[in-house]
Amino acid sequence: MSGAAGPGANLTALRSHNAALVLRLLRDAGEDGVSRPELAGRTGLTPQAVSKITARLRAEGLLAEAGQRASTGGKPPTALRLVPDARHAIGLQLDRDEVTAVLVDLAGTSVAARSAPFDFGAPAEEALAAATAEVRALLADAAASGVTGRVAGGTAADGVAGGTAGAGSGLAAGGGLLGVGVAAPGPLDHGSGVLHRVTGFPQWDGFPLRDALAERLALPVVLDKDTNAAALGLVTAGTAESAAYLHLGTGLGAGLVLGGDVYRGARTDAGEFGHQVIQLDGPPCDCGNYGCLEALCLAAVARGDRTDAARLLGIGATNLVRLLDIDRVLLGGRMVLADPEPYVRGVATMIAEDSARASRPPVSVDVVERGERAVVEGAARLVLAPLFALG
Repeated sequence: MSGAAGPGANLTALRSHNAALVLRLLRDAGEDGVSRPELAGRTGLTPQAVSKITARLRAEGLLAEAGQRASTGGKPPTALRLVPDARHAIGLQLDRDEVTAVLVDLAGTSVAARSAPFDFGAPAEEALAAATAEVRALLADAAASGVTGRVAGGTAADGVAGGTAGAGSGLAAGGGLLGVGVAAPGPLDHGSGVLHRVTGFPQWDGFPLRDALAERLALPVVLDKDTNAAALGLVTAGTAESAAYLHLGTGLGAGLVLGGDVYRGARTDAGEFGHQVIQLDGPPCDCGNYGCLEALCLAAVARGDRTDAARLLGIGATNLVRLLDIDRVLLGGRMVLADPEPYVRGVATMIAEDSARASRPPVSVDVVERGERAVVEGAARLVLAPLFALG
């Protein structure tokens, strides 16, 4: 199966942009729900259009009644709410040395998760087999706990776990799984699902990772950079209109939120933050340049000098703030999350000093919400976002 069809292509009620807007309002309203007149007022749709959309969504099992609103004269309006466990999506994070998989519901809440060692430098078939096995194991765990059983009787999940032909298609057709969102190191082409020359792993250049995984899993697959996946999590949570997510783990990259949307660039190559040259006579980097921020920062981490690593990260962050005029910087990745305080302090100090010299308003610096789950849960949101007219 090609990944080009997109997540949830079989759900006719979700093809409409208006339906996506309604779904987003239902999601944001939570358990309290929102009435049809409120939906009409907030979307600008006619009451008749809202009634038709909500009827279709209810027939798909995506919404339910949430009680009645207080009457303002006449029959009290009925509130409607999203049914989070009506559908699920998988997030898959491929790091250089670890693979993590998570199953989330429509609200983006994780209901199952697992991780295992992973070798991004292994031959493609071996790496694909490991990634596929982790998805199958995740669905087996979910089926054992009754999660997928509630959605589609568990039979399709059993098929995926067994690796049978067409494994995921039954669950997808039955309304359970919308697809798999994959977060991988960049650079890569989000549109075509093809990897480029991943730093340190040039053998992946030109590999159609999205379609290869879609064929193995028999599910729609969406591929994006790990940093963009985390940035999408910020967008869907409404965290910031203008922000940068800086990820320091086995590499260094950035996810950009500009104007309330993830910014990927014309060639989906934006955010290669770690490969800005800040020392012309610096050490060689795996990308082929010298003095890259990533090489210098990872070297400081390797020698245990968090103060210098934070200072270097702060230099790069300051450049980004100057260039894009963003108003928030969020830090993540295993190196930062292992000891966040010196990184937050170091980056914030560098940015504050530069802002003072330029007489600019201060920029907030924080650790990303969701911590270690920011990327993998963001990967799942790659699948969910189109359902809510996001991303």
